Amino acid sequence: MKRVVVTGMAGITSLGSDWASIEANFMAGRSGIRRMDEWDRFTELNTRLAGPIDDFAVPAHWTRKQLRSMGRVSRLAVGAAEQALQDAGLLGNPIIRDGRMGVACGSSTGSTDEIKAFGNMLLNSVAEGLNANSYVRMMPHTTAANISIFFGLTGRLIPTSSACTSGSQGIGYAYEAIKFGRLPLMLAGGAEELCPTEAMVFDALYATSLKNDAPQTSPRPYDNGRDGLVIGEGGGMLVLEELEHAQARGAHIHAEIVGFGSNADGQHTTRPEVSTMRRAMELALEDAGLEPRAIGYVNGHGTATEQGDIAETLATHALFGARMPISSQKSFLGHTLGACGALESWFSIEMMNRDHYVPTLNLDHIDPRCGELDYLRGEFRPMHNDYVMNNNFAFGGVNTSLIFRRWA
Repeated sequence: MKRVVVTGMAGITSLGSDWASIEANFMAGRSGIRRMDEWDRFTELNTRLAGPIDDFAVPAHWTRKQLRSMGRVSRLAVGAAEQALQDAGLLGNPIIRDGRMGVACGSSTGSTDEIKAFGNMLLNSVAEGLNANSYVRMMPHTTAANISIFFGLTGRLIPTSSACTSGSQGIGYAYEAIKFGRLPLMLAGGAEELCPTEAMVFDALYATSLKNDAPQTSPRPYDNGRDGLVIGEGGGMLVLEELEHAQARGAHIHAEIVGFGSNADGQHTTRPEVSTMRRAMELALEDAGLEPRAIGYVNGHGTATEQGDIAETLATHALFGARMPISSQKSFLGHTLGACGALESWFSIEMMNRDHYVPTLNLDHIDPRCGELDYLRGEFRPMHNDYVMNNNFAFGGVNTSLIFRRWA
């Protein structure tokens, strides 16, 4: 078995596109959530809250030809991948194009402007707005394909379009590809573009926040006063590398991935299951060869939905007991869906390396129905941990758990 390390990390969020900016906003208790006045035209949509990236701009050096096949979700993914490759010292290096590097990436859906154009064709029998690249921008694996094409990657391409676990499955399957010796380098992560249709998905389930006139007070993961989730957008990517390959080229190592667990509830498309959530964490521990007591912090999924918060915290308590510190950065960014697993993995590594952990924003009164845990709230928490865990759970009953080790 090969050892797998993280040599590059990057992301694009509503609070910034580098850790220094994002951390400063976290420390200031500043949320990326705002009222979406532009959604007022959707009269049957109840929520008006989201976490958009208002300042995202296409880099000047990207060509028109490169942009043709990329909708917004792919641009976020490719932008994060470019920054991660730069961080790893691999941007422009020919070794990423000779078959040694692959990509594992996903999103909940492709770009919805193209979906709208195809829907218009079915409804009105016109092909207005459709062209040769429309399907490529819409297809479920648009992020992975565009990353591969943009950087000339000829290794494995693993699409992981599994809603809220797209990013964490991308990292997990990339880790396994390297661990089992299939190739030494992978770009791994996920992305999501903001679309009111995604808000409507949860609105129809009565699961969105309606604090439309107080956007900075929502979402509220694990809080007794929560009233639902808020949709966000973003892109997050990690460069994963086989340890000896990284050391041979003198790469800076951020962390080691030592465990990955993934399973399915097999029960219900939207209702989470405590037992299988716990089992996903156990699978990650077994993969890492660790006991539960080795984990010093859990980055929770923390969607601020009633069923989700309660189920995941009961599962976490059942495995780790009341002593486990836990928090959720979705309280700052909203639920970035396909991007959250990658962004939260990046944040977990940054927090571990700095011994400085982000609390859950807006967590004033812990829901007594949630599992008994050490909920981080208020100030940043100083802690020294050698292992941290990041958990994500998705519609369809998909559960993931990743374990990162401090690199000494």
